Amino acid sequence: MAERLFPICRSITGEGVRQSLRILQEYLPLEVHEIPTGAGVFDWTVPREWNIREAWVKDPAGNKVIDFQKNNLHLLSYSVPVHRRMSLSELKGHLFTLPEQPELIPYRTSYYKENWGFCLTHQLYETLQEGAYEVFIDSSLEDGHLSYGEYYLPGETEAEVLFSTHICHPSLANDNLSGISLLTFLAQELQKKPRRYSYRFLFIPGTIGAITWLARNEAKIHHIRHGLVASLLGDPGGFTYKRSRRGNTEIDRVAEHVLKHNGPPYQVIDFIPYGYDERQFCSPGFNLPVGSLTRSPFATFPEYHTSADNLTFIRPEYLQASFEVYRKITEVLEGNFHYINLNPKCEPQLGRRGLYDAIGGDSDSKALQMALLWVLNLSDGEHSLLDIAERAGYPFEVIQRASEMLVEVGLLAEVSGG
Repeated sequence: MAERLFPICRSITGEGVRQSLRILQEYLPLEVHEIPTGAGVFDWTVPREWNIREAWVKDPAGNKVIDFQKNNLHLLSYSVPVHRRMSLSELKGHLFTLPEQPELIPYRTSYYKENWGFCLTHQLYETLQEGAYEVFIDSSLEDGHLSYGEYYLPGETEAEVLFSTHICHPSLANDNLSGISLLTFLAQELQKKPRRYSYRFLFIPGTIGAITWLARNEAKIHHIRHGLVASLLGDPGGFTYKRSRRGNTEIDRVAEHVLKHNGPPYQVIDFIPYGYDERQFCSPGFNLPVGSLTRSPFATFPEYHTSADNLTFIRPEYLQASFEVYRKITEVLEGNFHYINLNPKCEPQLGRRGLYDAIGGDSDSKALQMALLWVLNLSDGEHSLLDIAERAGYPFEVIQRASEMLVEVGLLAEVSGG
C-alpha cells in the first residue's frame, strides 16, 4: 500500500488526497467527506483547494535543474502559479535547502500564506550559475473542498475507540504512509472479530482536518472512550507513547502496559500541546482520552521531513511489529472487564476443580498458577483485569486467560456493565 501511495502528491486539500482516499476505498468501505472552502470550523476557515500539475526551473542554458515530476518534494506545497524569468539572486529567495544535510531535499509548506518556492539539495543549490532562470508552476488555488476519509465499524456498544492518521504529506513514507497503511489493515483485522467497542478510523489532513472533523462531529464525541493518533511506525526506532492530556486514562495505561511487556526499547512521555493531531483531540474544550503512539518521535531522526524518508527507510518488519502493538492494544481494551469472585471467603480449592491439571503442561504454568490466585484475590468488582495485571506484574493475556479458566469452573463472574 505504501508503494502505491508514495508517488502521489498530497497536501491538505486537492486531488492528491482524493486519489489516495480512492485507493483506501479498495480496502475499506471508507466514507469520503468534502467540506467546502470558506466553511467555518471553530477559529479556523477551510482553505482554498490547491492542485498541482507541473513545476520546474530551467537554468540559463534551458536545462531543467529542478523538476517536480522527478520528486514531488521539490515543490513548496501550496505554491501559487508562476511563469516568468528571473535572476539567480531573485530565485534564491524562493529556494529551500538543508545545508547540514546537503544531499537531501527538504519538505516545506506554505498553507496559509501565499507564496511559491522550490526545495532542492544543497549540493545542487551550490552549483547554480549566474544568469536568467525560467520558473514555471502550473498550479491552482481556488475555491473547492477539503477532503477526508472516515470508516465507522460498529460494535456491541456505542462506546468508541478512535484511530486517526494524517493524509496530507507528499512522498514521505514514515511520516504519513506508515500510519495510513497500518490503520487500514488494523481496521480489516477488527472487521473479522466480535467487538464490544465501536471503532472509528479517520484519514484526515493534519491540523485543519482534525479541527474540521471535531467541528462537524461535536455532538458525537461523548462516545469516544479511547483513542490513538498513528504515525511514524515504519522506522527502526523504539516505540514512543505520548500520553493524553489527562495522563491517566485507560488508553494511557493500556499503551504503557503493552509496551512494557512488548520489551525494550520504548519510552513514555507526557503530553505537550505540540506534535500531531492529539493536540486537537486533547484541546481543553474536548480533553479526549487520546494519546499518540509512534516509533521514533517526530523531528528526532535525520530522515524526518526530507527525501530520505522514502520507501527504503520503512521496512516490513518494523511495520509488522508496530501493527502487532496496535492489535494488542485493541485486545486489551476489548478484554479489560471487571469480575467478581463467587467464592470469596478464603482461597477455593483449585485442585478438585481440575485447574491445576489444566495448567500442568503449560510452558508458563507457574505464572498461570499465580495469575489464578491474583485474579481470585482482586476480583472484587472494583479491580479490572488491567488493574490486576499491573499489580501482579504479568502480561494482560496471562491474567485474561486465568480469568477465563475461573469463569469456566464457576468461580468468577463478569460484573454487569464492567
